Amino acid sequence: MFKLISVIIPVYNHAKTLIKSLDSLRCQTYKNLEVIIVNDGSADNFGEEIKKILADEKFLRLNIKIINQTNQGAPVARNCGFKEANGEYVIFWDADTIAQPEMLAKMVEVLEKNPENSYVYCDYKFGWKKMPSQEFDAGALKKQNYIDTTSLIRMKDFCGFDPALKRFQDWDLWLTMFEKNKIGIYLSECLYSKIVRGRKGMSGWLPKIFFKLPFKIKDVKEYEVAREIVLKKHNIWT
Repeated sequence: MFKLISVIIPVYNHAKTLIKSLDSLRCQTYKNLEVIIVNDGSADNFGEEIKKILADEKFLRLNIKIINQTNQGAPVARNCGFKEANGEYVIFWDADTIAQPEMLAKMVEVLEKNPENSYVYCDYKFGWKKMPSQEFDAGALKKQNYIDTTSLIRMKDFCGFDPALKRFQDWDLWLTMFEKNKIGIYLSECLYSKIVRGRKGMSGWLPKIFFKLPFKIKDVKEYEVAREIVLKKHNIWT
């Protein structure tokens, strides 16, 4: 019997990309899934789009559940979805994530073969830009995040996102899990991509050249402030 994977998708004004993302889930070779979509107070046409999706027979096997809430941010939405999850594994999936068909099957295989690890992560593409990761290294993780939110986690080991953080919620999660001896494992393949359209700020990724300019743009300043908050929380001094 294949173990159930709970796929949690926070959505805020990404109705246009949601159907493409769900279609990539529908095409996964790993079939035992439940999908929990948390509508975080979207102001776009989410209601119309989700009606079309739920009425489409091809999406029936995804066992889609919808949760509506006022806009409270992605960390709260993800935690809300987790409370409703029933799987042995959980993965936090963005509404613009487009995965290769074998992504979840490969991730499950890695965790089944490595019971000492709490989660598995891989490389991905952000628009045209490949975002490579690396083998798990606590020292490197304390310097910067190299693990994306879209990683497959053992349900029993997940410890929640910090709703007080405006940025770097994923980095904070991996550091918190490490402090609880919950270690990740790297799957050295590029298994999904994210659609850039509609993303803002540092979540939209900035080229390194922006950090070397003699003056600091707003996003860089916000990045540095948020980074210091995470470092201080985890008693990491640079």
